[in-house]
Amino acid sequence: MEVLSHSSSFLLPSIPVDGNLPPTYALVVLNQRLPKFTPLLWEHATLRLCADGGANRLYDDIPLFFPHEDALTIRNRYKPDVIKGDMDSIRPDVLDFYVSLGTKVVDESHDQDTTDLHKCISYIHESTPDHEKSRLHILATGALGGRFDHEAGNINVLYRFSAMKITLLSDDCLIQLLPKTHAHEIHVLSSVEGPHCGLIPIGAPSAKTTTTGLQWDLTETEMRFGGLVSTSNMVKGEKITVQSDSDLLWTISIKQQS
Repeated sequence: MEVLSHSSSFLLPSIPVDGNLPPTYALVVLNQRLPKFTPLLWEHATLRLCADGGANRLYDDIPLFFPHEDALTIRNRYKPDVIKGDMDSIRPDVLDFYVSLGTKVVDESHDQDTTDLHKCISYIHESTPDHEKSRLHILATGALGGRFDHEAGNINVLYRFSAMKITLLSDDCLIQLLPKTHAHEIHVLSSVEGPHCGLIPIGAPSAKTTTTGLQWDLTETEMRFGGLVSTSNMVKGEKITVQSDSDLLWTISIKQQS
């Protein structure tokens, strides 16, 4: 079985290069408070999108990260490439501001069957050349917290685009899908994440999950809601391995930086 490698190196000031081509990052800003590391993710990304009301968050919150600089200068510096969604949340003044800077606006108010995150992921997938898709890693800020139905909808997007590498982020943790089609190696960056972690069988039970590198490893273990779920686990080292007969959500805490 092919092994997929995972790393949260996007939380580091510079991306380590291990001899392979580095990932290509796309950033999606959703309508929740911007995580503290948003400027870092912005610098790593080559494509930056706001999902509808995420543009309000960017406009309102990004100057707060640079209290000693002029707010307008900061807003001009952090201009999204695209604003996409059903356009029911973005304020008119914010829309006008970014349009004046040349931001592309894609109004999909006709589509009420998919979430704004789904719409943004579709745009990124369609605009990325096929030969670059294997390197693409999408980071979604503000995807966790707030209304639970929104949070569940964002997790559903991971399953709808299971062939793509997508990470949902908040100030406190990240979530990634580990598809059952692959074995997985997770390289833990202890300076910025951990030690608390979990493997969650949302969508379908797992009859057999096996791990290494956790405080409480699993050995062909059954996991299901109503039974055992591996929450509040701990990472022991710098590499975790996971193999399962079911898609699993991997989550790990993000450390508070001083």
